[in-house]
Amino acid sequence: MITLYGFGRVHRKVSGETRDLRVQWALEELGLPYRVHPLDHTGGELDSPAYAAISPFHQIPVIDDEGVIVAETGAILLYLAEKAGALPADAAGRAAVVQWCFAALTTVEPPVAMLFLIDAGGLPGSSEQRTALVGWARRVLGGLERRLDGRTWIAADEFTVADILQATVLRQVRRTDFLADYPRLRAYYDRAMARPAWQRTLERHAERLGVTVAEIR
Repeated sequence: MITLYGFGRVHRKVSGETRDLRVQWALEELGLPYRVHPLDHTGGELDSPAYAAISPFHQIPVIDDEGVIVAETGAILLYLAEKAGALPADAAGRAAVVQWCFAALTTVEPPVAMLFLIDAGGLPGSSEQRTALVGWARRVLGGLERRLDGRTWIAADEFTVADILQATVLRQVRRTDFLADYPRLRAYYDRAMARPAWQRTLERHAERLGVTVAEIR
């Protein structure tokens, strides 16, 4: 069985924003048996020597698949998709999924995540810096909008782990009006968030942290 090292306790203001959600969603979508090993972030468990042995940067998430240890969210999701036989059979299809996983994490997430942190008060930023980030974010969101012309999902005809990464990156601006100018992207995000596996993930995450789903939705 796969063990997911996830948050069991975290600062309340980041409840529902952590990356272990992405891995748990993938596990739910793929139907792979798993258990969650919750760690107390506020109590320093991520800094323990035992956890450092499997997580070089003292970060969550990490999975242990019967001795196969994988860290880094994108790597974990691609590993799980391969294990479940959920990657396209052809080389071009597999490459597209890998490409859009990387795009979510290295092209789309940087400006989106920095805006989220500034707006949440977790990162200092001047109005000039924020304006520059908004321009950067709108450039990459425009690229996604063009990509979704005539498409339901970002990498393939069917839902893939690339959509999990892309949707959870976009989720960081869910409380802003950024997506209002991108109707295809907005509809894509709503489709992803409506999936039953995501709803189960939210429920189980909320239960683990002792919060309500409404608080983290």
